[in-house]
Amino acid sequence: MKELEVLLNQRWVLKSENKELYYQLRDAIGDIRKYASDKLGCQVTENALMVKMEKIPVIPETFMGIQNFSSKEEYAFFCILLMFLEEKDTQEQFILSQLTEYISANMPGEPVDWTVYTSRRRLIKVLRYAVTQGIVSITDGADDAFMEDATGEVLYENTGASRYFMRNFSKDITDYGRPEDFLESDWFAMDEDRGIARRHRVYKRLLFAPGMYRRDGSEEDFEYLKYYGRRLTEDLEQNFDCHVHIHRGSAYVMLQDDCRMGNAFPGNNVLSDIILLCLSEIRTRIEQKEWNVQKDEICIVDMVSFEQMIQSVRQQHGQGFSKNYREMPDSEFISTVMSAMELWMFIKRDRSAHQVEIYPAAGKLQGRYPKDFTGGQKNGQ
Repeated sequence: MKELEVLLNQRWVLKSENKELYYQLRDAIGDIRKYASDKLGCQVTENALMVKMEKIPVIPETFMGIQNFSSKEEYAFFCILLMFLEEKDTQEQFILSQLTEYISANMPGEPVDWTVYTSRRRLIKVLRYAVTQGIVSITDGADDAFMEDATGEVLYENTGASRYFMRNFSKDITDYGRPEDFLESDWFAMDEDRGIARRHRVYKRLLFAPGMYRRDGSEEDFEYLKYYGRRLTEDLEQNFDCHVHIHRGSAYVMLQDDCRMGNAFPGNNVLSDIILLCLSEIRTRIEQKEWNVQKDEICIVDMVSFEQMIQSVRQQHGQGFSKNYREMPDSEFISTVMSAMELWMFIKRDRSAHQVEIYPAAGKLQGRYPKDFTGGQKNGQ
């Protein structure tokens, strides 16, 4: 179902940006809503502005954040931007100084000093993200002017899409006191006894993340796979170009060439190559009993050993890396590789215990340079 695949792959489809695709989705909206409701428990929004499927994860993961943002302040700026736009009509224009004044008045904690370059850079990063998402558009001026000087002005226009960025909650969120409250709703509780919520959880965990693990979330989810795994496999493979792999402690949807459902690993980049080489080294160490796999298919090693493994991969194969990765300082190289592996749920770092949990997904893929690729190994060996 290509239309459903589009909505799984994108935040939304705006009529103003892709009119042909927008009408294609509207023509198929009945089938989309039925599958999204029955299998995923996801709400589909369709109006004169956009088509969107609300994708609320069962278990929030690191990669589900806004990867463009790198600080809490940027998330705070973005939330206040959404508040600011709530008071604006569609196509209403505003200048940047109006927004900075609003942020200064509503930012919790220390007041924002716009004479500080870091504050201006963070806000521009947020606004550029908002532009790429179709939330606002630049009507006049260049944001570099504000980056250089706090008096720089830019004229923006509100598209109206900001009203649909946040999900709808069943309760007043001011009553929420913990992060878990945002994942709970009366609707899920109502359907819990009928098993509908369990089906929704399993489909979401498989389609919204690189892997589904028994040790994470509810044990009932793997009980569902035990009894309904064959039916689920047939359904997913019929509707998407994929293969479903179900194991004792994990399950995966392996996308094929004709499926575009989110980002896929490996990508066509050097970092993916490095990770594949690390996955090969992990498999070798497990096969040689240097690292041991537990009953839940998780392998736990100390942080130092894992970092040394990454460094050994670099020493052995670094001649095949791009200049950036060859010359990168050791600590930065290790941090970059581990962060990317964690993003793809190959590993999970337990910093308090100084350990790394290697997930079963690490055993699904591996890579090596061709034998005739002399740049792939140290001294061409």
